[in-house]
Amino acid sequence: YEITSNRESGFGRYDVMLKPLRKEDTGIILEFKVHDPKEESSLEETAAAALKQIEEKKYDRTLLDLGLEKENIKKYGFAFEGKKVLIGESSPL
Repeated sequence: YEITSNRESGFGRYDVMLKPLRKEDTGIILEFKVHDPKEESSLEETAAAALKQIEEKKYDRTLLDLGLEKENIKKYGFAFEGKKVLIGESSPL
């Protein structure tokens, strides 16, 4: 894998991307969010917001442009609150 962070893709900057060296392998996008009780009521909502950001800003554009199939791209939203962490996963569309 080639690991990159905070690079432009789609309409924004993703947190971390793992680009496979072969397009047959799985690409991975990670988005991190700190839980803000003013915006979300739970870590689940924060993880969902991170996944929504990946979709809305089309962070998978770089991987798709490299020839990866949409079903070979995994997307994870990490929600943090102090020492608590919750990871949400987006299913391929």
